Amino acid sequence: MNIPVPLLIVDDQARNLAALESVLNLPEYRLVMVQSAQDALLALLNTDFAAVLLDVKMPEMNGYQLARLIHGRKANRSLPIIFVSGHLTDATDAHLGYEAGGVDYVNKPFDPAVLRAKVKVFAELYRDRFALIAEAATLRDENARLLQILGKPATNDRLARARN
Repeated sequence: MNIPVPLLIVDDQARNLAALESVLNLPEYRLVMVQSAQDALLALLNTDFAAVLLDVKMPEMNGYQLARLIHGRKANRSLPIIFVSGHLTDATDAHLGYEAGGVDYVNKPFDPAVLRAKVKVFAELYRDRFALIAEAATLRDENARLLQILGKPATNDRLARARN
């Protein structure tokens, strides 16, 4: 059984959070929903998310500023951010989102099937990444065991490179 993939949803409006929850509240996801940039940053300290769905217009800082802060932290540099906004008025808005590190820009009202499909891609990439990390750890352990059987020191160049 697959462990639910964590998704962070950030929107200052409770009704927007509820709408996103109704679309994404599926067994394969674990939704973490917050209403402020501060709460989003705190959540990111404790969880490795598959993606962030981020509103653009928020009171204390806009979504573009928050995206820059998120990607400013080394652990979050490759975290996919999908902007979800009702304020896309022209291509400039989308460009601002992409410049801030967003990978997509979804305008409200959105098609639920399209949003689910976009999120699914990042959930699959997240699962693939963790499967590769687990496989690499298994290979390192097997290499170390084989080296031990052969009486070779575990400081083999190949093993050392694999650990880095």
